[in-house]
Amino acid sequence: MPGPVLQPHLRRFLLALQFFTRIPVTGRLADWVGFSPQMLRDSAAHFPGVGWVVGLAAGAVYALAAWALGPTPFTPLAAAVLCTVATVLLTGGFHEDGLADTADGLGGSADRTRALEIMKDSRLGAFGALALVLALAAKVALLAVLGTHGLGAVLAALFAAHVLSRFGPLLLIRALPYVGDASGSKSKPLADRIDPAALRIGVFWCFVPLALAALWHGALFLIVPMAASALALVLVGRLLARRLGGFTGDGLGAAQQCCEIAFYFGAAAVMR
Repeated sequence: MPGPVLQPHLRRFLLALQFFTRIPVTGRLADWVGFSPQMLRDSAAHFPGVGWVVGLAAGAVYALAAWALGPTPFTPLAAAVLCTVATVLLTGGFHEDGLADTADGLGGSADRTRALEIMKDSRLGAFGALALVLALAAKVALLAVLGTHGLGAVLAALFAAHVLSRFGPLLLIRALPYVGDASGSKSKPLADRIDPAALRIGVFWCFVPLALAALWHGALFLIVPMAASALALVLVGRLLARRLGGFTGDGLGAAQQCCEIAFYFGAAAVMR
């Protein structure tokens, strides 16, 4: 059992894992973790830690698929598809759903109130479908490009991208007000601002994946993808601020997806 200093952090991490993935935290473990609205708010600091689980799982599936299929010209593409499927199954498409709802809302109406109403609608519209198809296609294509440069490149990118892209939304929570329906939204626990201590924990989670990426493939493999991901975060944040006046849970999901894709693009551009 972890010490008294680490126990609260482990509980919050497991709560974040339960909230943002399909991994069950049940029985005696759930009793030990506990639950309260404040704990759920505090668990936001560990969202990048959830990226560790998703990124490592994606890398394992990619590596296993690449080994099983052997060195063929289409192996990187097939492995990219399979590892993307694995991440969607593991997370339940949580962030992809946010991207689709955001695209439907912002694409469906220029009026702020109407856009927020559309985003709460569970039905998938044309803009959401387009966003999902293009996002998944971009992920698969960029991972396949990375795969042509060797297994190490794609594994480093998967690990770092899934962690860093879950840190970006914390900055949006810090910078923007919450404008969703706090009474019924899945992001209700995030309605409060992120404090500096939580951001420091998020940075701590990001350190190892980013350091490994730099050690394996050089500083540019860290700098360029990080810059691309940061640019995507700024653009999404400005769009949410201009169109909605703040962030919603769906907007955070959209930010995560855009930051992840941008990281892959930056990594692929460096590897050329």
